[in-house]
This record gives sequence, C-alpha cells and structure tokens, in this order.
Amino acid sequence: MRRYCALAIVLVLVTSCASVAHYDQIDTEVYRGDFPAAFARIQEVRDTAFQPNDRVLFFLDAGLLAYYSGNYPEASRLFGEAERAIEAAFTKSISLEVSTYLVNDIVQEYPGEDYEDIYLNVFNALSYYHNGSVEGALVEVRRIDNKLKFLSTKYGQVITNAQQAVLAKSSDVPFDPNAVQSQFVNSALARYVSMLLFRSNGQRDSARVDRDQIRLAFANQPALYPFPLPGSIDHELTIPQGQARLNVIGFYGPSPIKVEEASRIMLGSGNWLKFAFPVMVQRPSRIDRVEVVLDSGESFNLELIEDLGLVAMDTFARRSAFIYLKTVLRSITKTASSAALRKGSDKAQSAETALLLGLLSIGTQIYAEASEQADLRLSRYFPAKAVVGGITLAPGTYSYTVKFLDGGGRLVSEMRHENIELRPNRLNLSEAICIQ
Repeated sequence: MRRYCALAIVLVLVTSCASVAHYDQIDTEVYRGDFPAAFARIQEVRDTAFQPNDRVLFFLDAGLLAYYSGNYPEASRLFGEAERAIEAAFTKSISLEVSTYLVNDIVQEYPGEDYEDIYLNVFNALSYYHNGSVEGALVEVRRIDNKLKFLSTKYGQVITNAQQAVLAKSSDVPFDPNAVQSQFVNSALARYVSMLLFRSNGQRDSARVDRDQIRLAFANQPALYPFPLPGSIDHELTIPQGQARLNVIGFYGPSPIKVEEASRIMLGSGNWLKFAFPVMVQRPSRIDRVEVVLDSGESFNLELIEDLGLVAMDTFARRSAFIYLKTVLRSITKTASSAALRKGSDKAQSAETALLLGLLSIGTQIYAEASEQADLRLSRYFPAKAVVGGITLAPGTYSYTVKFLDGGGRLVSEMRHENIELRPNRLNLSEAICIQ
C-alpha cells in the first residue's frame, strides 16, 4: 500500500511540476539583447520544453521575441495564435464546475493573465504598423478597448459560483471581496499608440480624443499612474506644416513573476488543509532613464507612460480571487477524503480493515500535500515599463542611438537606428528594447 501511495505522489509531481530550465539560455540572450538568437532558441525547444497545455505561454513568449527581433509578420502571426488560444482556454475553464479541479491548476490549460491578453494587442498593433497596415493596427487598438470593458465583468459570475461552492462545504476560510476589484479600465500606452496612428491617418479629431484619454487615464487611475504625465504629449498634435515628427517608444525591465505562497491549517487527528497560492512579485530593473541622442546633435529623454508591472499586479488581483476560492475548495475536498478514511479506520471491525483504511487515509493526505501546488506559469518576456517621446525635425535622413542608463547615469545598453528617413504627414515611429 505504501508503494502505491508513493507511486501516486511521484506521478502527481512529475505531471504537475513544470521545468523552467529551458529559459536559462533564452534569458541570457534576451539579457544581452540578442533577440534573434533568443527567438531561434525558443523555437528549437518548443516540442521539448512546452507542454500541450502551455500553448499560450509559447505563443506569447515567441511572439514577443519575434517582435523584438524585427520579424513583424511572424510576431503578428504568433500574437494572433496566442489570442485565439487565450479565448479558447478561458471559455473552457469557466465551463468546468469548480468541483472538477481535483489536482491543481497546473494540469489545466494556461489561459493567460489579463494583462498579457491586453498587451499582446499593443505589440500586435505595432507589428501591423511596421508591416505597413495602419488600419490593421487600429483594429488591434480597438480590441484593447473592448477587452478592458469586458474585464470589469469577466470574473463576476465564476467568482460567485466558486464562493457558493466553498460555502456549501461549510468552510470558515475568509474571503476578501476587495480582492476582485481592479482599477485598470484605460491604458495610456494603448491610447498613445492609437493617437499616433490616427494622426498618421489624418484623423485629427480621433487623435485628439485619444490624447484626452491619455490624460484621463492618469487622472482617474492614480494608483496605476503615480508618475507625471509625459510632457511630449502636448506636442504630438501641433506639428508645424512641412516638418516631420520622430516618435520613439522604449520598453525596458523584466516583467513580474509568480512565486508560491503556501499555508496550512491543522484540523486535528493528523489531518490538515494545505493552501498553495500564486503571488505575483515585481523583478527589479537596472534601468533608470532612457535617452535618445541624434547624430545631428539633438537629444531628448523618453518619459514613462505605462508601468506594465503595476498593471499586471492590479489585473492579477481580480483573477487571484477565483484562484483563491478554487484552491480552498480543492483543499477541503482532498482533506475531507483523508478524514473520512481515518474515521472509517477508527470504526473498523477488524484490525486488517483498520490498517488498510488508515494507510489509505495517510496516503490521501500525503497526496493532498504533494499535489497542492500553485500555478506559477507566466509569460516571461513582456517589458516592465514603457517610455515615450518625440522631437520635431526638418524632413530628412537621421541616425540616432537610444541609450538605457542606470541610476548613476552609466550606460546599461543601447540600440542604434541608422539612416531613418523622416517624412512629414506620416508616422515616423521606432522602438527600443532592453529587458534588464
């Protein structure tokens, strides 16, 4: 019997624990800015490092690395695959009864975090722009707006159902209703991209609406925008006739990761409840300031427009309420089975039956302990922050360097842009990335 219990535990651990060793080499390449090598590497390890229920993770990470590499057609294709996989996984997850989550969330298909679902459209919009389709880019921006509207009601009913299921088990585990609240209803970064696209399309009124929405995002969501509104916003719609505008978006810093936070409640008679929750934490960045230096002598700083890490933490709070309730219900169900077997052992008429039920009770409790693991899956290569800026120049060809500097003004990394033609009455947009 002990052998069977041990075998069950091993099977749970093998099927539940996701290795992240394949990220080591990719992380190194991303850290030094060799995005083509990182993209090639993630494609090489797709079949060995990503499980079938990790499709969303692969599409997101590969899409971002393709985008950083300048492979915009492939990036757009992968972002489209990621979006479809997220929609399918979420639809599947809410169609299941809470009581069916008997092992842990890792065995389910990863549905993506809400901030991943939203920001993939930002990068897809930029991919469409670089592919020469402003209309396609605007479609992606509109999808962001629709997703933000849906986010306010996305988890309402499933959280209610989960809470009712927990209460039906007579659990005294508390639930914090404030955990389901999210403040993110308007993305300044998405509005900025949209403003530039409308401006390039000659849709000045729509561009002005987006400019005002940027201001509202800062004014109405101070917890998510605890920094000044970029001053360059005021100059984006006042470009003198015959002049050209260079716009630069910088992305830097590593995105948050998840860690497990476990706790146990002793119930007596050798039984306990184990809870393992994913907790999102920020990763530090070496970057403090981003500067654009033109070979012609001009320079300007890029200003923070969106802290993607803060948004990730905020939107995760909403889904974590559902995760919390599922975890509580699952732990109660597992431990109740062990307690029932122990009670049966105490009442057994023969020593053999008592021993068998006792061993099953122990094995069931050990299984509950080993199998209760937090789902720590998360896309790894979103940036933590987005900075923006621009300068108005005479039309012509320019070369410039985007410098990523630390708090002491020391150079951490730089991206070079050679012989970029700036033309009037069009969007002259480039990006720079440093995931450090």
